[in-house]
Amino acid sequence: MPLRQDIKKVLVIGSGPIVIGQAAEFDYAGTQACRALKEEGLEVVLINSNPATIMTDKAMADHIYIEPLTLEVVKRIIKIEKPDSLLSTLGGQTGLTLSMQLAKEGFLEKHNVKLLGANPETIHKAEDRQAFKDTMEKIGQPCIPSKVVNTVEDAIAFSDVIDYPVIIRPAYTLGGSGGGIAYNEAQLHEIATNGLRLSPITQILVEKCISGWKEIEFEVIRDSKNNAITVCSMENFDPVGVHTGDSIVVAPSVTLTDKEVQMLRTASLNIVSELEVEGGCNCQFALHPTTMEYAIIEVNPRVSRSSALASKATGYPIAKVATKIAIGYSLDEILNAVTGKTYACFEPALDYVVVKFPRWPFDKFVYAKRTLGTQMKATGEIMSIGANFEQALMKAVRSLELGLDTMSLKKLSKKSDDEIESLLHTIDDERSFVVFEAIKRGISIDKIHGITMIDKWFLSKLKNLADVEIMLADGKLTGEKYEIAKQFSYLDSTIERISGQKIPYKRTAVFKTVDTCAAEFAAQTPYFYSTFDEENEAKQFIEKQNSSKKKVIVFGSGPIRIGQGIEFDYCSVHCVWALKEAGYEAVIVNNNPETVSTDFDTGDRLYFDPLTKEDVEAIIETEKPYGVVVQFGGQTAIKLTKYLNDMGVRILGTSAENIDAAEDRERFDELLEQCAIPRPEGDTVYTTQDAVKVASRLGYPVLLRPSYVLGGQNMIIAHADKDVVEYMDIITRVELENPVLIDKYIMGTEVEVDAICDGKDFLIPGIMEHIERAGVHSGDSISVYPAQTLSDKIKGVIVDYTERLAKALDVVGLVNIQYVVYNDEVYVIEVNPRSSRTVPYISKVTGVPMVDIATKMMLGHSLAEQGYECGLYPEGDYVAVKVPVFSFEKLHDVDTHLGPEMKSTGETLGIAKSFDEALLKGLVAAGYNMKKNGGVLISVRDTDKKEIIEVADKFSRMGFDIYATSGTASVLNRNMIAASLAKRLADDEPNAMTLLESGKIDYVISTSETGRKPALDSVKIRRKTVERSIACLTSLDTANALANCLAMDKTIKDVELVDITGI
Repeated sequence: MPLRQDIKKVLVIGSGPIVIGQAAEFDYAGTQACRALKEEGLEVVLINSNPATIMTDKAMADHIYIEPLTLEVVKRIIKIEKPDSLLSTLGGQTGLTLSMQLAKEGFLEKHNVKLLGANPETIHKAEDRQAFKDTMEKIGQPCIPSKVVNTVEDAIAFSDVIDYPVIIRPAYTLGGSGGGIAYNEAQLHEIATNGLRLSPITQILVEKCISGWKEIEFEVIRDSKNNAITVCSMENFDPVGVHTGDSIVVAPSVTLTDKEVQMLRTASLNIVSELEVEGGCNCQFALHPTTMEYAIIEVNPRVSRSSALASKATGYPIAKVATKIAIGYSLDEILNAVTGKTYACFEPALDYVVVKFPRWPFDKFVYAKRTLGTQMKATGEIMSIGANFEQALMKAVRSLELGLDTMSLKKLSKKSDDEIESLLHTIDDERSFVVFEAIKRGISIDKIHGITMIDKWFLSKLKNLADVEIMLADGKLTGEKYEIAKQFSYLDSTIERISGQKIPYKRTAVFKTVDTCAAEFAAQTPYFYSTFDEENEAKQFIEKQNSSKKKVIVFGSGPIRIGQGIEFDYCSVHCVWALKEAGYEAVIVNNNPETVSTDFDTGDRLYFDPLTKEDVEAIIETEKPYGVVVQFGGQTAIKLTKYLNDMGVRILGTSAENIDAAEDRERFDELLEQCAIPRPEGDTVYTTQDAVKVASRLGYPVLLRPSYVLGGQNMIIAHADKDVVEYMDIITRVELENPVLIDKYIMGTEVEVDAICDGKDFLIPGIMEHIERAGVHSGDSISVYPAQTLSDKIKGVIVDYTERLAKALDVVGLVNIQYVVYNDEVYVIEVNPRSSRTVPYISKVTGVPMVDIATKMMLGHSLAEQGYECGLYPEGDYVAVKVPVFSFEKLHDVDTHLGPEMKSTGETLGIAKSFDEALLKGLVAAGYNMKKNGGVLISVRDTDKKEIIEVADKFSRMGFDIYATSGTASVLNRNMIAASLAKRLADDEPNAMTLLESGKIDYVISTSETGRKPALDSVKIRRKTVERSIACLTSLDTANALANCLAMDKTIKDVELVDITGI
């Protein structure tokens, strides 16, 4: 069937801010969908609250609303834009749930809007736990013994029947939110209570726990004619019990017999046929390791995290095909864009192994609970491709950017054999490394399998790697040993380190093609992975094309993690587009399967490989580029600068020398002196003793951080010697290559600037001001454009300092500078000669295409040539407020107190004519309920007690009941603000904890001198707010802004919705 004639204007709902469980894969899927719709000549309306993505870029749709993803807002947009159809299956769980609510209420029918991609009946059958169970029973597909319940009492009663352990799965939630494994009644009570609260329909499934079975996934695609194919099978390294987003995943499945594969493939096709899914669908199975018995875990009738992985693993563009199916086409009518010859009804064939490895945030959160279960904790992932599993795994470990080049984790080598064996029982993020250590120690594969239930096939592959390392460490490094190690993708530097000898000769990697069809047809848009065969298919492809264009390599930003998110992918993609427009061949190197940069047709060529020195060297040798771009890939790409420079590669934009001048503390200090720009006083140290001395000399509070970091990793504000000692103890656990920086901490207004420079002239699209004072990481602050409280004089100083710094560093391209304004003085905090996380949102709200301008500058086009004047760009008519979004409910024992170390996973944006309205939109989009009555619990540190009076007064005047802990309560009561006492946790009930449990509290304002440790009262209170979904504000500036917003007495209904394509 060709394109449906009743479709002219389609509304696409995006997935909103990036949170754990719903990351960049939906930006990638949504972008592919928007492009597929526009290709067909359809008018596209997009709503998504995430300003950091390519999806909300002006090029992606005809009308773009960066607005809160709430039912009310979507209804208003449907009334304004009058679309005739709605695509619901590409916005993750958020898009699906909103579409379902609109359909259920009859709103879509009333406004003549058709639901594309999945009908409400399909979604209901897959997402509602009872309906799913009934449907599976109808077609004879086995399910795990389970029962849908709506109360804790029913959950306990059923668990007594089927026996513990049981798994709790809330209906309609994301990434396993609110779920978990309960081993006894007390645990069940806690998980079930939480799960029922988080489920939008107050429903949970209690299921018999079958951990230890294999977890297998099939990605299936079906059209309206009932044609269906399986795109890819995937197998989890971890058995059932660990969320698939937290497991190492291998494609295709490797340990199954042909009979098992066919059995599960047939089951998948039967399921999608019964559910009548039109588009992509993910089926998850549990398979008994020995008996052929299987059961269905769940089915996602939408594009999911696994579809992004399956797309990148096979080269089959699932989101694009699913979109074409949604608008009427069938699989036999859709051309496979990778081969240009075959159709979408061809099942992909793989002649390589793909490994997906999760990236967890535990390096950021030292005190977080690291155990893994049914609730996802990874912020992102990487993918690697190899000729064999060992090769792919070795590349995966290097891609994670945890400083590892093998599966050997340094800290495990100090443990005894008994300790290693007992660690095998712990299911956490380091389990695969513990297994590897156990194999190296000679613990038998049978024993390890008995404890972990990880398939023996995987364990024997890990043994192969362990044997290689033992072989390298023993005796002379011969050519034969070297060749064996290279076949498993060991780096030369690793081989030299393990063997303690120089390599006998150098073997450079060659590149193979991913073409969806195991080389049966030639690929038109190929992408490559490195291996150590003879034939270099990338080189052959380049020679065959024989293009006269200059080649430029753009280095991506690797896995998404806190501090380096989707914003850098946005910049990389824009750079590629600008290069292509300027007549260059753009080549991408990246390893993140969730992103637009690694889509098959973004660059002219794509290399799916680790971003390490040696891996990159082979790509440079094959491509022989005119130049490379490092400033859009965050710290990942910046780290390669010096190495690339030493290799004699032309670095486009700011030079390696000047990047180092901004990163190296002493050189940077000299530079500021030359420019006569003040900065907070500071020093560098290597030892705890020196740190305490320097901190005392500067005077507390002080800011401590390692040099060369991103996202404020391991940064703290220390208020006393004991904080410095605790911090230095943690940081010196690993060898310090670079010193620790200690600065005097200034409590001023933080201001941020992104500037574009051509070496002579510069342009500042806008000055951003943070609501929270300096000390809260810029990525966690509410950021406002244009700055609301700065005088023209201060703005003038900022523009002047920016010009001085840009010229002194000879910046070509982008630079991000952070200032603090205190007592009418401007100080520089830091300068980053690269793109930053604010570039996408400033580009969108000012209309200045920053990355495009910067890329053209690198190619030699001046600012004036591009039609821009030097200096500060005129302010726009709209105020934009960026609000951070956190994923604390997924990370247990993490303190939510904001500080200099970044904790947010994503962001939303509010755009309006006034600051208050823009803030309201931003807060609603970030998930704040904005209740205008109820209770506020306040507990602040002594230094904040004077300031809290005014904030508490605002809440009190609005009619809120004020509760406070003893010290805060006495200050408020003395100042005529009635506050009820909330007793300390050690005191008898009712205390602060029972108050939070009671439902009387809607907002908590909590600040403390020291945080982090889970045992502290203040941390326990803040964690309880996460469990109870109570808004918790840990900065008085945020609390004050929220109070002003509530006092405005407007709701989201009263504010204008803005189509940014008109800005």
